[in-house]
Amino acid sequence: MNGLVFYIGLGLGLALAAGLRPFLPALLAGALASGGDLGVSFAHSGYAFLQAGWWLLALTVAFVVAWGLQLGLGVARVESGPLGAAWAGLGLGIAAVLFAGTLGEHGDASWPGLVGGVAAAALVQAATRPLLARVRARLPDRGAREAVTLYVDSVALVLAALVALLHPLGYLALAPFAWLALAARRRAGEKYAGLRILGR
Repeated sequence: MNGLVFYIGLGLGLALAAGLRPFLPALLAGALASGGDLGVSFAHSGYAFLQAGWWLLALTVAFVVAWGLQLGLGVARVESGPLGAAWAGLGLGIAAVLFAGTLGEHGDASWPGLVGGVAAAALVQAATRPLLARVRARLPDRGAREAVTLYVDSVALVLAALVALLHPLGYLALAPFAWLALAARRRAGEKYAGLRILGR
């Protein structure tokens, strides 16, 4: 039972990190798994591709392409419309398989990880997207707005690394994202109420 609690923490933390930014957490998890380090592994889970060389190469290429699109088109265009929806969906998918692979590797049913991974990543996206949009709107130049993405990539990578080192941190990492999501929902409700008052 204690082992299951630890591995849920690991899967949850990786899913939260992937919901924030998907590529670097998945690359780190795959690299650790391929070396058998820190209890991270997917080799016997049915999700062994998560540590396969071709998968890690594909993630690296996707990471470079994503940054190229951002530099070429700008953050606003990449994170809104069809590209933004694709980006969000990719984060949900990677979070789901990371969580499921973590559970499956240790002999537990993997399907709860698929559900939990999607839920965790969706929570992170609901919590951080409005906040990041407000931060970028206040920055004076494009370079500064693009730097925000670099900071978020770094936070996602550090979160994944910390959870790999100490699996129960995944549970603790859930709290700030839940708080941010509630704050974003409250702010949206206040804005809607204000618009209703103005519309009368």
